[in-house]
Amino acid sequence: MTWENHSLWLEFVFLSYPTKPHLRVLTFLGVTLVYIFVITGNALIMGAIWTETRLHMPMYYMLGSLSGIEVCYTAVVVPHMMANILQSDRTIGLLACATQMTFLIGLGSADCFLLAAMAYDRYAAICHPLQYPLIMTLTLCGRLVVASVTVGLFLSFQLAVFIFSLPFCQVRGIQHFFCDIPPLMCLLCSNSHIHELSVLVAATLAIAVPFFLIAASYAFIVNAVLKIKSAAGRQRAFSTCSSHLMVVLLQYGCCAFMYLRPKSSFNPKKDQFVSLIYIFGTPLLNPLIYTLRNNEMKGTLGKILSRKCHLRNN
Repeated sequence: MTWENHSLWLEFVFLSYPTKPHLRVLTFLGVTLVYIFVITGNALIMGAIWTETRLHMPMYYMLGSLSGIEVCYTAVVVPHMMANILQSDRTIGLLACATQMTFLIGLGSADCFLLAAMAYDRYAAICHPLQYPLIMTLTLCGRLVVASVTVGLFLSFQLAVFIFSLPFCQVRGIQHFFCDIPPLMCLLCSNSHIHELSVLVAATLAIAVPFFLIAASYAFIVNAVLKIKSAAGRQRAFSTCSSHLMVVLLQYGCCAFMYLRPKSSFNPKKDQFVSLIYIFGTPLLNPLIYTLRNNEMKGTLGKILSRKCHLRNN
């Protein structure tokens, strides 16, 4: 038995939401609170970079773009999650599920590509400081951001078209909070290794390739930093890169666990926990990591917040 895949009336049901009323209320409040922090933190970063002229540099433009992608990334999933927590009908149509997955994977992939671009920026700044203004121009920065989003969405669109063109089995319950690749692959009637390999190739292009570019960039960075004679200079160089490395490890660790493994290893409970980390944890920690470890960002945010408090008091 298979469903008619091309019917827009086909629906999936999410099975992982709490059913007890008190758990639903607590979950809704928790998700709402974290979502507010995510939006506020990333909006403050974008606002600081937009308003402060001394932050109009490629590094900060890419950081602001990363925050913008994080806001859009969470907006694809979290509002729908909040609605599902409160309502008893937790269904989603075929087209809506495909759209959600396309933008979720596309913006997540754009995150990965943009982190690789930020690693290249740090490589150019540390390994070629004299040529840095000529290498990393604002024009190149804008092109890297646009290319990251375009390639990410292109890969995810191809992947979504491929998955949703395959036959789904009669069981339509998704053991997850949203439409993601691993739980949807478990609903496919076809068990062909070619299908699984195709998904793995797409995930490798979006995750492993940018990660290797980041690793290569930091290999050159470490080699250049170790040649610095001044201990203070080495510490300053490592400090500018440590926050980026923390974000990279968090982002790529979760993505690799979710997508760079065979379908047979899918574990609903464990995968749901990891998915919450990269849906909420990464967008929430990115502003904290970058602002708390960057004196210029902290100073600018302090000015913005003090200015708002002054205006309210007046």
